[in-house]
Amino acid sequence: MTSILVVEDDAEIRRAVQHGLQERGYAVVTAPRGLAGLEVVLADPPDVVLLDLGLPDVDGLTVLSMIRTASDVPVIVITAQDDDPTMVRALDSGADDYVVKPFGTDQVAARIRAVLRRAGRDAEAPASLSVGGLVIDERTRVATLDGALLELSRKEFDMLHLLASRAGQVVTKRELLAEVWQQAYGGSERTVDVHLSWLRRKLGESAAEPRYLLSVRGVGVRLVDPTSRP
Repeated sequence: MTSILVVEDDAEIRRAVQHGLQERGYAVVTAPRGLAGLEVVLADPPDVVLLDLGLPDVDGLTVLSMIRTASDVPVIVITAQDDDPTMVRALDSGADDYVVKPFGTDQVAARIRAVLRRAGRDAEAPASLSVGGLVIDERTRVATLDGALLELSRKEFDMLHLLASRAGQVVTKRELLAEVWQQAYGGSERTVDVHLSWLRRKLGESAAEPRYLLSVRGVGVRLVDPTSRP
């Protein structure tokens, strides 16, 4: 089971993140102070650290630098400081990603999956995913629909695989930009729209007559098994 360390002094946020991630199958350990979190990393390294910058005992960037001297564990900074200089300092100090408060658990979980993939630690992910007549094999990067090979571009495959890994759940366009295009802090959602239209065409459907890809207006898209729809 993937283990997550949450270093956050706000008890309400800490409990909410812990509960949300546990519901998604993660093992979660928490620490209310920076030095306590550092002790956890040194004693029993987690797979990912969620690190608040506004800690009461030691500045979060200092804790990040301490972690980096001892470990290459992926670190996602969580902070209320929504400004470019802070983001740049965090990334330069060794952060793997950056999430601004307030945030949803789905967003954090998506970032966790992304850093695990980049770190090559997503060993628990299944080799292939099946949704209805769709079969997506991440190792061979082959996707089939009702047994027929789908000719997909790299981004189309990555998008389809991400949606299939969260089948039935709404994935926001911002999450798609962050995970497929590695553009967590920018990028045009129009890029997602264009690739979704191409992907729909290859799946033999359209936005007006969807089968697998259901748009959720103003939010994103979810991939479903068409045979399970009412």
